[in-house]
Amino acid sequence: MHGMKQEDRAPDISTQLVHHSYQPPADFAAPQPGVFKASTVIFPNVAAMRSREWKDKTGYTYGLHGTPTTFTLEERLCTLEGGHECVLVPSGLAAIASVNLALLNTGDEVLIPDNAYGPGKDFAAVELARYGISHAFYDPLAPEDLARRISASTRLVWLEAPGSVTMEFPDLCEQVRICRARGVTTALDNTWGAGLAFAPFDLLGDGSLGVDISAHALTKYPSGGGDVLMGSVMTRSAALHMKIKLTHMRLGLGVGANDVEAVLRSLPSVALRYAAHDRTARELAHWLQSQPAIAQVLHPALPGSPGHAHWQALCGGAQAGQGAAAGLFSVMVDARYSQNQVDAFCDALQLFKLGYSWGGPMSLVVPYHLRSMRGGSTPHLKPGTLVRFAIGLEAAEDLRRDLAQALAVMERAAPMA
Repeated sequence: MHGMKQEDRAPDISTQLVHHSYQPPADFAAPQPGVFKASTVIFPNVAAMRSREWKDKTGYTYGLHGTPTTFTLEERLCTLEGGHECVLVPSGLAAIASVNLALLNTGDEVLIPDNAYGPGKDFAAVELARYGISHAFYDPLAPEDLARRISASTRLVWLEAPGSVTMEFPDLCEQVRICRARGVTTALDNTWGAGLAFAPFDLLGDGSLGVDISAHALTKYPSGGGDVLMGSVMTRSAALHMKIKLTHMRLGLGVGANDVEAVLRSLPSVALRYAAHDRTARELAHWLQSQPAIAQVLHPALPGSPGHAHWQALCGGAQAGQGAAAGLFSVMVDARYSQNQVDAFCDALQLFKLGYSWGGPMSLVVPYHLRSMRGGSTPHLKPGTLVRFAIGLEAAEDLRRDLAQALAVMERAAPMA
């Protein structure tokens, strides 16, 4: 033993554990895909390090640029929404921001529907303005207003179907036609539709009309658990995708492998969950229409709701002709009830919890100050206080009873605190 050469000695135990030689058999298969985590990706040689391309899915270069786990989710999301290229981002708002930063330059203009997601509007008003990028809001229910506002500097038009909180459903096909005729890129916040209510890249079903980009808050229905923050940006255009991909890389955006695993695990059931949310939401929306305290129910699938005909045209053929809609709707509580009484109603709910977001198993409720959210007029909305409901997976009758008892509390509540 004293004569053992240095090079014959076994490596230290730490070295053995770091550089262990065992490789498991490669033919493992299970219902869920494997979870690959990495910052560093190992190359077999210098030639591979120099030749691998991070901009596509032909190989692996660094964890931020993709692993088998993130690539798998991106491809499955493309199947869900009908896109060809996809990147993952940390949230739905990050998806909106990424598109703006990738496509807009100083001197450009972006048009946004007045009923768009509030933080997205704020991003344009504050962050984009710092770079000399202007914005304007258009009436989502008036395609002619959108057409009038497109100028020589307009480079991007955001679309949202339906609008945030007030749930107006636009003539999405006509909006896309207007933008296409003017050579302006369209980006749709497709969180509500989720690839299930309608096909964003094939609105007419014949391949002739679609949006250019779909931004999706995977936080909602694809995740389905209320415990993941993630978004995606999808397109069918290789050129648009590369612009977005390069900005994505330069911003250093990435998502955690365990969050990707959670979405992959939930994705196979997204259509079943979406339909369940939809059924219960419509049942409760119809019931609330009959309640004296409710002046208006805002749900695209209900006749009389703003833009219902556009929902019917775009989404009405889904689910064997019953149409498809997310489990989200709002009500206008009659103006005779004070804010204090509406707050008492929300506080009295037992199964509906006070909280933002939607698409999870638990029903949520949020009261809104509408005047602070809209710049344009809203003659289609009746006077009152707006309350939004995100319907979960509880039994419809249990939720109806909860709403009934909370409405009774509102009736008894003092008008002033």
